[in-house]
Amino acid sequence: MRQVVLVGFPMDLGADRRGVDMGPSALRIAGIAERLRELGYRVSDRGDLSIRTQEVGELYDPRLKYLPEITRACRELADVVTTILAEGALPLLLGGDHSMSIGSIAGVARWCRQQGKRLGLLWIDAHGDLNTPESTPSGNIHGMPLAVALGYGTPELTHLLGFAPMAEVANCVLLGVRSLDPGERRLITSVGLRTYTMQDIDRRGIYTVATEAVQYLRQHVDHLHVSFDVDVLDPSVARGVGTPVPGGLSYREAHLLMETIAELGGAQSLDVVEVNPILDDRNTSAIVAAEMVASLMGKRIL
Repeated sequence: MRQVVLVGFPMDLGADRRGVDMGPSALRIAGIAERLRELGYRVSDRGDLSIRTQEVGELYDPRLKYLPEITRACRELADVVTTILAEGALPLLLGGDHSMSIGSIAGVARWCRQQGKRLGLLWIDAHGDLNTPESTPSGNIHGMPLAVALGYGTPELTHLLGFAPMAEVANCVLLGVRSLDPGERRLITSVGLRTYTMQDIDRRGIYTVATEAVQYLRQHVDHLHVSFDVDVLDPSVARGVGTPVPGGLSYREAHLLMETIAELGGAQSLDVVEVNPILDDRNTSAIVAAEMVASLMGKRIL
């Protein structure tokens, strides 16, 4: 796919900490479109979806905060994503908090079902995003999207487009995780989700882990969706993220991960989420995120 379409999802309803709704603007200011054009892609930008803010939103349920608006916005995003894929382009979705991925993956999953393709997910994140309304310690939906994609959670989200699961557990990989809630650990174990923690990366090296993870997915799927939460990076590399956790990927480890994905076939759809300019210094985190996307899309040193 040499055509890339950007769509912004300026939402922070899925999180307690404010500011990630400015992530799409920060990524654009960081030159994400220009970096892809330099690689030879045709890039168009369809702007941002319109999303109600917390000040005028309805909390709804303390275990599913702002569910009605998140559901509405994710359904709209799913329609946009399906349309972009039907046009033969690659959707690059700019968050916003990680609840965005409920809509993006739903749209990709519907297109894959229509085309008879098997969807694979590579979830790159410091967190599991595997909570459910029963296990969540906060009620924040940005901690639930991977569980939702696998069919666990409230029906309003798991059946966003009338089917579930969006992706099969056997076709998903969680990579870079280092902060898990008890319910997330139980779910990973009970369903057998393939998971590479930071301990695995420390012991085995990022190249070995990345190669193994992507090759595994390539053997099982036809369409690879990468969901890249910028908080997988160590805060010394990217401090302006929604939920920073010490002990993450270094700058070069992250680049090598993205370069490896590209070398092994690349992604056919992509999320970039949780950039928070309020916590950042001169938009550094968005700039780093844009550089990582460029590596995933084929940029090389030589």
